[in-house]
Amino acid sequence: MSNPILWIASFCTGLCVGSFLNVCISRIPAGNSIVSPGSHCPVCGEPIRFYDNIPVISYLLLRAKCKNCAVPISIRYPAVEIITGAMAVFLLLKFGFSIPALIYFIFISSLLVITFIDIDYQIIPDSISLAGIIAGLAVSFLLPEVTFAESVIGALVGGGSLFAVAMSYYLLTGREGMGGGDIKLLAMIGAFTGWQGVIFTVFAASATGTVIGLVLMAAKGRNMKFAVPFGPFLSFGAMVYLFFGQAIIYWYLFGIRPY
Repeated sequence: MSNPILWIASFCTGLCVGSFLNVCISRIPAGNSIVSPGSHCPVCGEPIRFYDNIPVISYLLLRAKCKNCAVPISIRYPAVEIITGAMAVFLLLKFGFSIPALIYFIFISSLLVITFIDIDYQIIPDSISLAGIIAGLAVSFLLPEVTFAESVIGALVGGGSLFAVAMSYYLLTGREGMGGGDIKLLAMIGAFTGWQGVIFTVFAASATGTVIGLVLMAAKGRNMKFAVPFGPFLSFGAMVYLFFGQAIIYWYLFGIRPY
């Protein structure tokens, strides 16, 4: 895929979708509609005009402040837009202009929403994860690398494995160590990636979660009971698998790259 115009169009489309994801991240946890009312400043309530709502560009032109009340605008807004745009380009490069690329773009967009909601509120909305499980099973017929059977097994292995871990931890300690949201999220990931994706995601999430968790505990002076949301690491692991999983698995098992 060597058409730069298609890359630019893909990136710009991703920026616009990222702007919508910001709406989802801010409204879904509060149970508000993601459609109405239109975009507005969360502090003063002033409606944001369309020319002040251009992804990234408006953030720079407004100097990261609300035009009406001058309250600073979080850098997360353009960051989510840029990440989504970059993901759109990466998927185009890997899968070409295809249905699988569109499916995985929607999947990754859902993971991004889940990631930032979990960071802020330590929850993973059922409206995304449960719908994602059903969607993953349904679109498996359109994915070249995941059959319907593998999608079903992936959802069962994903949800079942974390449920077993959560129950074991509870029986041993009498405390809940993993929320139901993480269980449903991994089931959703399994529905889109199959059981191989589940295994890779768990290992990648555990490794990155352990390292970052220890760093955060050291920085904040907390003990081992310091709670770090696991959803972002599961989402990260799933995205790494989507782009590099097969190559990493082949390299790890056989010391070679797949052709």
